[in-house]
Amino acid sequence: MRKVVLFLFLLVILFNLQPVLAQSVAAPDGCIERFDPSVDYFPNKVTIDYASHLDIDYFNHYKVITVSSPWMGASDVFSYALVQCGAPIPEGFSPEQIIEIPVQRVVSLSTTYLPHLVALDRVDTLVGVDSFLYINTQAVNDRIEAGLVAETGGSSNVNVEIMLDIEPDVVMTYGSGSPEYDAHPILIEAGIPVVLSADWTETSPLGRAEWIKFTAAFFNAEAGAEAVFNEIVDDYQALVTLAASAQEKPLVLWGAYSTWGEAWYISGGESYAAQLLRDAGAVQVLGDDPAVVGQIGSVPFSFEVVYEAGLDADVWFANVFAVDTIGALIAENERYGDLAAVRSGAVYNNDGRRNANGATDYFETGVTNPHIILADLIAILHPDLLPDHELVFFRQMPR
Repeated sequence: MRKVVLFLFLLVILFNLQPVLAQSVAAPDGCIERFDPSVDYFPNKVTIDYASHLDIDYFNHYKVITVSSPWMGASDVFSYALVQCGAPIPEGFSPEQIIEIPVQRVVSLSTTYLPHLVALDRVDTLVGVDSFLYINTQAVNDRIEAGLVAETGGSSNVNVEIMLDIEPDVVMTYGSGSPEYDAHPILIEAGIPVVLSADWTETSPLGRAEWIKFTAAFFNAEAGAEAVFNEIVDDYQALVTLAASAQEKPLVLWGAYSTWGEAWYISGGESYAAQLLRDAGAVQVLGDDPAVVGQIGSVPFSFEVVYEAGLDADVWFANVFAVDTIGALIAENERYGDLAAVRSGAVYNNDGRRNANGATDYFETGVTNPHIILADLIAILHPDLLPDHELVFFRQMPR
């Protein structure tokens, strides 16, 4: 009898405590109503497995995001404390490092962050972008047409008055290391919360895609980011395995001569593009050149050097802006007509999806979806391996 009474007594105690415990834990999209320093308010956490310049550390009521190498060659490190709404601000951080989460109003100064918002079902938080001209993401364009998104300008031309008017909880941007170009020093001076992403400095396709976890942390949407990214990894790795089964590795010419830079830039051996080509089972023209091996950036060569090395390339990915046909390429330089890939018609461009202003989705949706880019490359280079694949980010250029 005593055991029964004791059991019922414990049940009553637990029942009465339950509402108190529930109030002390913040919902993912809300504020803490009754702060308890012993409670872990972030049950869903992410680990960083591929990105080299991102770390996220979790504490009970705040997260610390560390962004290293925010631009090429940078020694600067940026840290941000993401503090759950309703919790105290931790010590050791300056005001510009503090971001209250979950954020409700976001400005994106790069199109690469927009697919994150769609994948995480947070596009309704977007209130500003740098320019309307370059956006391919339809859900964002729909918000623009509805008058729900402001055009803020970007880089050093960012409009502080518009930013102050729309009151973002956070502005996501990138840095170049040049104060005369970057937006973040201007925004910090104006007291506008801003964070730097270094996704574009990652040399691994999966590393760049993993930055969806950076965006997710501001929304407490880690569970969604893990699910999305894990599927991307599975698909990408399966495609790498498929490409490895190919009997031959085609020779690929990547890029075209730049009249602006007066050079033909070859992707460094450890660069993003070189990794994609390796994973697709291809060999890059001049990829074994000592000047290219081990480099993460692009290496300039003269037209003549690349022309000679690439004459017999099986496929040419020109990847040029506002050039629609092979004929238009040859009009820029008639020696292009000598290339074997031009003669066979195996010339492709990475503007398979572009908006009315010519902005290509390769640099927007493609960054978050490297498995689709890889599938395109494999379908082009090894058509027998993916015979039913329809190209997404690339298109074969007509004559």
